[in-house]
Amino acid sequence: MEFTRNENQELIAQTIKNFGDKHIRPRLMEWDESQEFPIEVFKQLGELGLMGVLVPTEYGGSGFGYFEYVTAISELARICGSIGLSMAAHNSLCTGHIMAFGNEAQKKNICPNLPLLNSLVRGVLQKRTPAVMQCVCNVLRKRW
Repeated sequence: MEFTRNENQELIAQTIKNFGDKHIRPRLMEWDESQEFPIEVFKQLGELGLMGVLVPTEYGGSGFGYFEYVTAISELARICGSIGLSMAAHNSLCTGHIMAFGNEAQKKNICPNLPLLNSLVRGVLQKRTPAVMQCVCNVLRKRW
């Protein structure tokens, strides 16, 4: 079996390397020492299509297959294992489960709106007040 990277995989690998050199490596130790989660990096990874690698384009994802997914994870993990693992978890445990077990309406409504949901979850985790919880519940009820 041949595992030579194709053109898409090479492009993904180079894009991640360039992104990592510019946006991750310079602040890596700072984040580690302060135990800070680099939210901005994940927003940027989403803009690059790396937070929905396996999600079909019709649902707002990149529409790639597992070879591209493995390329993305391995290249990102070379730069920072924690960020690579977090990206993999989002793709597998979050969007992967929605794609595998969600109905059509859930796929169409949730996958393209994951940035909104992620922002809401971060807000709840950071400010667990009853008012914030009520706001999140109201938004989710109206949206879905």
